[in-house]
Amino acid sequence: MGPNSAIKRTTKTEFDANSSTLEGEDPSVGNANFWDEFFLLKPKLNNIELEMSKLSVEQLMALQPRLNLLLCRCHDTMSDDKSIRAVNAAQTFCGILKGIYAKTPLSEQVLHFVFGLETSDAKFQSMIEQINIHLNGEFPQTLKSVCLKLLLVMATGTDNVSSNKLLEYLMVHSIHETLINILSNVSLRKLFGHEAVMLLTLLVNYRKFESINPYMVKLSILDDELALHGFGQVVGVSLAEFNNRFAAEIQEAHSRGIISALTSAVGSFFSPEEVDSKSASIRANIGMLLALYEAAHLNRNFVATITQAQADLVNKKSAEDSMTEETKDTEDQIMSDLSSGSSNLLVTFLEYCSILMQETKSEASCNTVKLCFIILSCICEDQYANSLMHDANFVFSVTLHRMPMRHRKVPPQKLSTSPRPLACAFLDLMVEFLVSHMMKKLPLELHHLCLGIIHRLLAYQKRSRVRLSFPWSDLWSSLIALLKYLLANEANMAKRLNIFSVCLQVINVFNLFITYGDTFLSDPASYDCLYYEIIRMHDVFEGLYSMALRYSSIENNEFKDYALKLTHALVNIRAIINHFSPKIEQYMAANGVSPLTEEQVLEVVRLNYQSLTLKLQESLDQYERYSEKPHQSFFTQMVSFLYWKLQMFFPPF
Repeated sequence: MGPNSAIKRTTKTEFDANSSTLEGEDPSVGNANFWDEFFLLKPKLNNIELEMSKLSVEQLMALQPRLNLLLCRCHDTMSDDKSIRAVNAAQTFCGILKGIYAKTPLSEQVLHFVFGLETSDAKFQSMIEQINIHLNGEFPQTLKSVCLKLLLVMATGTDNVSSNKLLEYLMVHSIHETLINILSNVSLRKLFGHEAVMLLTLLVNYRKFESINPYMVKLSILDDELALHGFGQVVGVSLAEFNNRFAAEIQEAHSRGIISALTSAVGSFFSPEEVDSKSASIRANIGMLLALYEAAHLNRNFVATITQAQADLVNKKSAEDSMTEETKDTEDQIMSDLSSGSSNLLVTFLEYCSILMQETKSEASCNTVKLCFIILSCICEDQYANSLMHDANFVFSVTLHRMPMRHRKVPPQKLSTSPRPLACAFLDLMVEFLVSHMMKKLPLELHHLCLGIIHRLLAYQKRSRVRLSFPWSDLWSSLIALLKYLLANEANMAKRLNIFSVCLQVINVFNLFITYGDTFLSDPASYDCLYYEIIRMHDVFEGLYSMALRYSSIENNEFKDYALKLTHALVNIRAIINHFSPKIEQYMAANGVSPLTEEQVLEVVRLNYQSLTLKLQESLDQYERYSEKPHQSFFTQMVSFLYWKLQMFFPPF
């Protein structure tokens, strides 16, 4: 019986607890070519993981010498001149490492099982160096692919990224330049861009709140335009595919002309119990959102990438041998839109946000929308981003999907009839959120973020004296509707939620318009309409003042300070109401008309501006800039969620 027969019997799933295995015997004894021939065999990764899952921790401990031997041989063979051996060795390493992680999530134990504590440093260093060589050199795609998957297995060993000891080796022996090279290279990005972005996102989050993370530092100063462009492309095509799938489902339901069908379509799209679990995972796109957040938050150079038209967005699965005809058609359409200059990453992301925020019933969906709004907040704080978003010569048509609601008859999506500055789409999106999220279980934090985005945009317009052509009455109506809703539900909400903080944000937005609106509203008529809306809805503002005054006088009320601030913030709105109400009554008496039309009220307003006295309120355009530290637990949770998604749905070897 020849050596090949012996090799076939000694498959890579032989982790049984027989005496020879426990003694750690080297199967190459008596056969000098054993390992060379062994790694010519394609590993059965599913069998490896299955067999290891059957072992108890004690049995695994007993196998430690044999595991060390096999993994050391995998390590040595990864530098083999024969790429087939290197590929099989790396795949074997991946399968065994995943099995070890499943049994021993503690990082110190993992090091013990892989190479042994004494040789781990040197072995991991040389292995990472070899991976860099494979990824940067002229090697087969299969070898590059398995190297990236090995890195992902290392990075996703524990649900808490910061406790993963193996990532410490990637901190010391960097793969940052290699990942940037993949994103900069069109052909490599087509094949491996998704994996590169996921790896970079995970590495940036390793102990980012505890120590200096070299990947975070390097990402923050990255100025390679090709790499930043490539990063944005990978994110953009993932979000665009999500948008296209959603639009197709909603359009199909809308064609039936039944609003319940629309509601059902939206609900099923976000259902956690989908038949196609992999598709459901892709729809979450949590990894891409985290990647977009890190780039937008850390790197100011990335802002230019967000707003640039991207002509060569290509999905990581665009290799001909891995694409279905349907995927090709979808991607061709995405690339057509982007190459025409009619879209960019920000346009795609705004549409994506309009879809995600339709579902906020679960904690997971609320967290995803929160992440989207944080990204938008970071963009709105950037001076350069604002200058582009408000540039009248830099315009786009943005598709915003609207939530099906029984009390309004609107199409499933709202497409601006003509291209407009991106700031208009931002405001449209925030108005839609306010209108569609007055619910019993109020997502208070999301409302804070939404109002913060509006405030940031207005602050820029005030400082830069930008006159944005926008239907401001839509914004004012949505803000007043929110106040009216909170007043109507005061009994249920005021005792458990700090609704006064939200009301204060709304009133500060109104105060910004009242005090500085003449410097940034598009025309004097818009300023007149602002006063008209305040006068028309005076009952809401008077009720708000009464509620705030009542709660500010309650000694043991935990929201007393906010209620008191709210009463002070209402001073100018009350002054407007108290000034114009008698003037309107006088006009009605003098002309014998009741009630007045909108034009008649506006006439009264214009005639009596000069006698109105308002209090100058300072710092209305000031806001607390975004800081990541208060959200530490949130991002730890989101990265942990990404870990589970990658564990369940990452493409197999």
